Amino acid sequence: MPWDLGILVLGGVISGLLAGILGIGGGSVLVPLMVSLGFTPIQAIGTSSLAILLTSLSGSVQNWRMGYIDWHKIGLLGLPALLSAQIGAALTQYLPAHWLLFGFAALMLTNIYLVGLKQQLIGVKSTTPSTNQQKLLPGILTGSLAGLVAGLVGVGGGAIMVPLQMLLLGETIKVAIQTSLGVVVLTAISATIGHSLNGHVLFSQGIILGIGGLLGAQFGTRYLPKLPDALVSNLFRLTLFLISIYSFFKGISINHP
Repeated sequence: MPWDLGILVLGGVISGLLAGILGIGGGSVLVPLMVSLGFTPIQAIGTSSLAILLTSLSGSVQNWRMGYIDWHKIGLLGLPALLSAQIGAALTQYLPAHWLLFGFAALMLTNIYLVGLKQQLIGVKSTTPSTNQQKLLPGILTGSLAGLVAGLVGVGGGAIMVPLQMLLLGETIKVAIQTSLGVVVLTAISATIGHSLNGHVLFSQGIILGIGGLLGAQFGTRYLPKLPDALVSNLFRLTLFLISIYSFFKGISINHP
């Protein structure tokens, strides 16, 4: 339907803007949007992975052009994420739809806490790793968790990667967002392949969402460096909170129609 097509394009643009500015917005926006349009949660999760791939690739190319890409950091987080995203995608077949939405909501709230915890630690003597060797284990842990979440609940992984990079690796929120967007390209490739093999990806809808996201990400990545860190942090947490509330009540409605 033309009306649904317009909603998909607009949703893709909004998700791209959020992805570029906050490092989230892919599945965090697209999964609830598709569920509200009548798609099953597992279709929304699989299809959002394809859209996230296009969106994150667009934003990462723009970050690379502006000199904000650190390939070593992306490799450190992205390689373990490739494997764990496959595990997450496989697990979706065995979980009820409302559990996926409840888990999605819980993830968003957890990340609000992690970002808030990092804000409380600012000004305290840092205990985060300072060398590449010291960052190896925290980086593998961060990438593995992000990949698992990407495959399991259809997000690119930025919603968990940003706060964990801040907390475990000592990154600023802007650097964490720019790095996470690059890693999301890898997790989205892995998750899309896994969900495609299981028949969960609606390719036409995913491409429409991805094209909208591609356009939005170009604007978001350009404006991120100009925004104050405190504003980005507050927007990040507010967005996660609103998405968690929607997902929780959607899960209740599915479980008790």
